[in-house]
Amino acid sequence: MPEEPVYEAEVVSVAKSCSAGHEVGDRFMINTHKTGGICGYCYHDLFPTLMNMCFGGQIPWMNNEEFKYECPDRYNLVTFKVTKKK
Repeated sequence: MPEEPVYEAEVVSVAKSCSAGHEVGDRFMINTHKTGGICGYCYHDLFPTLMNMCFGGQIPWMNNEEFKYECPDRYNLVTFKVTKKK
C-alpha cells in the first residue's frame, strides 16, 4: 500500500482572534491520520476534502497540490494555505 501524502496547512490570515490560538505563520503537518495540532473544528471541516486529496480524488475547482481553506468560524475567520509535501 502506498504511503499516504502529507499536507502542510499554514495560517495565512486571521480576521479577528482565533479561539484555538492559531496565528499567522503557524504550520501544521496533516493527513487523514494526523491532525498536526490543528484546531478540531477546522480539522473536522477540512477532513472530507483532505481525504479526497490524499487518496487520489479530484475536486474540479481545486488543485491537489495547493489550495486555500477557510475555518468554519466565519466571525474570526482563519485562512489556511494547504500544500502537498510528499
